[in-house]
Amino acid sequence: MPQVVIEHLSKVFKIGDSQFTAVHDASLTLEKGDFISVMGHSGSGKTTLLSILGGILNPTTGHIYVDGQDVYSMNNGGLADYRASKIGFVFQFSSLVPVLTAKENLLLPTIFSSNRNGGKEKRALEYLELVGLADKVNSRPFQLSGGQRRRVAIARAIMNRPELLLADEPTGDLDEETEAEVMDFFGRINRDMGITFVLVTHDRGLAEKAGRRFRMHAGKLSEIPADAGGA
Repeated sequence: MPQVVIEHLSKVFKIGDSQFTAVHDASLTLEKGDFISVMGHSGSGKTTLLSILGGILNPTTGHIYVDGQDVYSMNNGGLADYRASKIGFVFQFSSLVPVLTAKENLLLPTIFSSNRNGGKEKRALEYLELVGLADKVNSRPFQLSGGQRRRVAIARAIMNRPELLLADEPTGDLDEETEAEVMDFFGRINRDMGITFVLVTHDRGLAEKAGRRFRMHAGKLSEIPADAGGA
């Protein structure tokens, strides 16, 4: 069974007397451990698609199945647990809590998870070491560089051991060196932990680092053939 199945998904926003179709009849299948990119210009619908997959935004029509479960057949409590336990989010901005240390920021999402397995403190330290910040455990965000804050955000996103990691323009405000560093961490998380990864970007160079590539244009999703090169 595929890990993720998206079937004929659409999202329509009503604006006054008019309406705007952000996602139009999108279908997609992901196997566990896939690393895909969704490339498109601003307004193409890629962030809306990611938000629906992450359980944040209800679709207008269509279905998303994760591990055979129809995500939007769940009640509000089920959706909240889905977001907390199965999904990790990395956004363009780190959004760390400024008064918390790096370790405390990592521990924050575990409060909302139904997974009560112990060892959270140990795991937080391990993940900070994974992203090269073992010496920044007690540092607050203002004491970290932009790249370091992003690495803390990545570590926080995997604290609940999600099955899917969703990244929306995660390197948009970083320099080239830090961008390469962050992408390396993403690759290691995907490879070493087996987490399925969906990267949304407008950057063709980043999109080409994925195992499978998709393009969104005017709300329509299409896969870019593997032999298409830099198309």
